[in-house]
Amino acid sequence: MSTVEVSGLTTFTIAILVFFTGSGLNGAIPLLRRFNIPEAVTGGLVAATATLIAYEAFDIEVRFALEARDMLLLYFFTGIGLNAKLSDLVAGGKPLAILLVLAAAYLLIQNAIAAGGVALLGLPQGLTVFLGSAALIGGHGTTIAWAPLVADRTGVTNGLEVGIAVATLGLVAASLAGGPIASFLIRRNALAGPAETEAPVIGLSTPSKATLAAEGVKDDISHVSLLRTLVVLNAAILIGLGIEESVQALGLKLPTFVVCLLVAILITNTVPRLFPRLAWPTRTRALALISDLSLNVFLAMSLMSMQLWAIGGLGLALALVLAAQTLAAVLYILLVVFPAMGRNYDAAVISAGFTGISLGATPTAIANMTAVTKLHGPAPRAFIILPLVSAFFIDLINAAVIGAIAG
Repeated sequence: MSTVEVSGLTTFTIAILVFFTGSGLNGAIPLLRRFNIPEAVTGGLVAATATLIAYEAFDIEVRFALEARDMLLLYFFTGIGLNAKLSDLVAGGKPLAILLVLAAAYLLIQNAIAAGGVALLGLPQGLTVFLGSAALIGGHGTTIAWAPLVADRTGVTNGLEVGIAVATLGLVAASLAGGPIASFLIRRNALAGPAETEAPVIGLSTPSKATLAAEGVKDDISHVSLLRTLVVLNAAILIGLGIEESVQALGLKLPTFVVCLLVAILITNTVPRLFPRLAWPTRTRALALISDLSLNVFLAMSLMSMQLWAIGGLGLALALVLAAQTLAAVLYILLVVFPAMGRNYDAAVISAGFTGISLGATPTAIANMTAVTKLHGPAPRAFIILPLVSAFFIDLINAAVIGAIAG
């Protein structure tokens, strides 16, 4: 067995090419677009398959330098924190609180199913989080972020590969289930969307230029706006790194990205109030650009570096556990989520999106809801509260649960 060590700059460059490979495949294969598989996931899996062939057929192990990946992870999650406004949380009101409780409750159910599957199939106990909320509710990003810490605590070395496989299959399951669930609920309960002709605002989109101008924010993309955004991101990350040392001294172990996320939330809801004339990057295109770039290269770099041969022999076990997780999610949505959210049209749209929370990711949830609203009419409240739960609150709860399970 020979080993090929790939340098940091070469790894970064290959990751960009891997992303474009995935983008090209998604453009050429309608099925990938229909399932809303991210370009970085498509390209990363192709690259990982190539390294698997090199390993199995030619006895060559390819090892990528991943230092840049960790920094990209910090940029992405810190960007999420900078976009979290308390005013949005207040606007969500009671439905937001109900949906958060439902998501948190299902997170526990999901991990219980994973623990049962691990016990019945005789799998290593350290795989529980990767067959549960780390991979399904957390998705690729959370799986990749937690894999080193879980491996260190439990001794499981193939958790990343198992988690990535589960997260990818979960995206497909979520994409397949969301639309049919909403259609069934709408048809069975004779529901209909509002009569407005204007298309709804999808997700938490960037505010209009008029709104940003009224708030004193210039939403341009230039070297100045990008550098201004990077300064704020770096400041939040540096503060987070400093706080992390103090947290560890108290015996608390949290991933660095969680600490940076919390710091970003704190400063984005305080600094602009203290210094109202200060240009701040919240909801700007510059921050969106940096966040998107960081996430896509991070995912591509992580997926292409997977050692698929480490999964060996777990294919049937993964299929069985994922089937149980999918069935549980569908039943929970039909019997709990829809009634609790009010049994109305908004509840049906949220039910479609909840598949993204429970099995896929926020983009999957938004894609499912968009497909429903294009056919049946807008549901603006659903597009406010679900992303807040899926992309922010549940990640914090998930981090606490994963940490507890991993010991």
